[in-house]
Amino acid sequence: MKTYGQFCPLAQATQLLCERWTLLVVRELIAGSTRFNELRKGVPLMSPTLLSKRLKQLESAGVIQHVGSEKGAYELTDAGQELRPIVELMGAWGHRWVKTTLKDDDLDASLLMWDMRRSVDTLQFPEQKVVVQFEYADAPEGARKWWLISENGRIDLCLNDPGHDIDIIIQSSLAVMTAVWTCQSELNDMIKTGDIKVQGDRKLTKNLQAWLRSSLLSHLGTVEKLPGLDWA
Repeated sequence: MKTYGQFCPLAQATQLLCERWTLLVVRELIAGSTRFNELRKGVPLMSPTLLSKRLKQLESAGVIQHVGSEKGAYELTDAGQELRPIVELMGAWGHRWVKTTLKDDDLDASLLMWDMRRSVDTLQFPEQKVVVQFEYADAPEGARKWWLISENGRIDLCLNDPGHDIDIIIQSSLAVMTAVWTCQSELNDMIKTGDIKVQGDRKLTKNLQAWLRSSLLSHLGTVEKLPGLDWA
């Protein structure tokens, strides 16, 4: 690890946290991922070798620790938890001030759906099973159809057809849904223009805007006051 050669606490902190991918790994831990494979889903372009290296660096620095006797599970220490407002504020700042146009290289169906799985508001669904099918015609082969399954307050994500009856079908381009998820567009506006097509049970579809809460960091960047977030 290259150092700045400075005793300044900011320099010391950035030496650890500002290496490539490190803060994104911390973001995933804050969001509730604990196991190696869960973390990989949140940083799919990061190699397993580099992820392992970053985890060892964070553990050595006292930011994370192993959970129980299983070496594959991690949790944030008190020091790691204190990074939460830093990550939240950086995300909010990025949403407000880093104005970029989403390019093909920025679009990732698996990352989008993984973020949705852990962020949708299950309280908007009835307790019985609800299956929502997403279709992205422009996504790479093998990543065009996804299924979110809500049942008894739990959300599961499937890339392979689970074989259940479908309650809602949502069709859009990957770029449009990503823009909605990052609060650059409104879901209902995209439905009105036809950029997003929705079919299914009207009692369920009328609450789409409520349960599709959007990316938590992006949502934080749209409000004037920056409150804490419940990532769980």
